Amino acid sequence: MPRFFIDLHDGANFVKDNVGFELADESAVRSKLVRIMAKIAQEFGTETERQDYLAIVRGEGAQVLYRAHLSLDIQQVDGSVEVTSTDS
Repeated sequence: MPRFFIDLHDGANFVKDNVGFELADESAVRSKLVRIMAKIAQEFGTETERQDYLAIVRGEGAQVLYRAHLSLDIQQVDGSVEVTSTDS
């Protein structure tokens, strides 16, 4: 079974995956990547206004297969912004 490596970067720290995951195919890789990014999103802290994560999936030959970017940007508004519906 092929091995895939998922490196993570949060804007300040880079974590290189030296162990990897044995996954059946690229569909399984995409599923694993989505689960990892969803877990990261669940752990976003409330103390910062912006958080970004980048995941890079490498194959056994070190080729990059996928890149995923996850971002949270919280902005306080002054209350004068109106939300309008586009539904008819």
